[in-house]
Amino acid sequence: MKKFSILLLILTLLLAACSGKSANKEEVIQTDDPDKMSGTITVWGWDVAAETMKLAVDGFQKEYPKVKVEVEDFNSDDLYEKLTVGLAARGAGLPDVVLMEEERIPGYLNQFPEGFVNLSKSGYDEHDDLFSDFKKKAVKNSDGDFIAAPWDIGPAAVFYRTDLFKEAGVDPNAINTWNDYIEAGKKIKAATGAKMLPIDIANYDGVFHMMLQQQGTSYFDESGNINLNSEEAIRAMSTIKELYDQDLVANNDGWNGIVTATINGSVATVPYGIWYTGTIMDQAPDQSGKWGIFYLPEFKEGGTRFANVGGSSLVIPASSKNKSAAYAFVEYFTTNKEAQLAGFEKYGLFPSLKVTYEEPVFNEQSEYFNNEPIFKMIADTVEEVPAITVNEHFARASKIMSDAQSAILFEGKPVKETLEKAGKQLDNEINN
Repeated sequence: MKKFSILLLILTLLLAACSGKSANKEEVIQTDDPDKMSGTITVWGWDVAAETMKLAVDGFQKEYPKVKVEVEDFNSDDLYEKLTVGLAARGAGLPDVVLMEEERIPGYLNQFPEGFVNLSKSGYDEHDDLFSDFKKKAVKNSDGDFIAAPWDIGPAAVFYRTDLFKEAGVDPNAINTWNDYIEAGKKIKAATGAKMLPIDIANYDGVFHMMLQQQGTSYFDESGNINLNSEEAIRAMSTIKELYDQDLVANNDGWNGIVTATINGSVATVPYGIWYTGTIMDQAPDQSGKWGIFYLPEFKEGGTRFANVGGSSLVIPASSKNKSAAYAFVEYFTTNKEAQLAGFEKYGLFPSLKVTYEEPVFNEQSEYFNNEPIFKMIADTVEEVPAITVNEHFARASKIMSDAQSAILFEGKPVKETLEKAGKQLDNEINN
């Protein structure tokens, strides 16, 4: 039924596209002059991201008074389905601007190589220095052109329960390596009963991929070769297995399971993107002062303690009938300091625009998080996050790695052999 519904929707959109009639009869002026540019643009987003874009509309319209902006809020899964259908239908029914997670961009570019506006050709390269290398790599194509405009990021850290650490006599500042983290976990579990971290073992390999990135790699290397049985991958999965064998992993069920484990005290730490601060504060307001953060443990002395979890950017479908206004909004929203700070201050969406880190709000101590300047701590790491290769096979690789993780932890399969098998499976699925 779902496939039939999608086919029906594509047919409907194709008929609309071929009808020669336009539902929008307003005057649209394509120009770079803010005073003359006119027309309506539609923007698709979801949840607090959509709300943040709504907050930016007033400021944008002060600079572009004749452009009307309509922000539509969808469930993210619905948005991607509508986007896929619209691109397949030659752009019919698509908006002028779309929010997209970075890991999705390569897949869409591969499937629809002409589906989006090349922002570099519109002048976005002039903003290149405003963003960190890892974010820029995620939004550029193989030619080094911006296909998406950078927005929020998720530099990773370890959120920890200060009260549980204190009860166990563990100093978070003494945790420098993953071995230190495991030893601390043993003490904390013995003293408090809390495990060290939550993982949806069968469905989420995010901790594994985070560990890969802090070692400077991903599922694929710079040349696109499969990297699932590399030294870095074996090291990361072996560390997760050691945590599991020491009974320090709380197996959870999806997003709700992670949140539940976080707030009910069944885990003492949560390694995650900094945007998770908003979730903790919203779901556990009574735990103010009981949380802090420290950087990811390193694998060896002098190793990197930084990675990124999550983030999104803005693309312009090539079918947009008002590309000038769409580009103007994308440029304004992603490079205007006030627009970026609005989403950060109200919803905790960490901006990729580096100039925002100079604002006083980033130096403030957080009462909730142990009176630590947590956002300054994270802002200081942004330039240190390794830039990695993400291609169109990211989702497929992640699913295979989740299955491999499940086999290693639940079935006791050996790490090296299981990762080698996962690599061969991924190669077969990609090339056969």
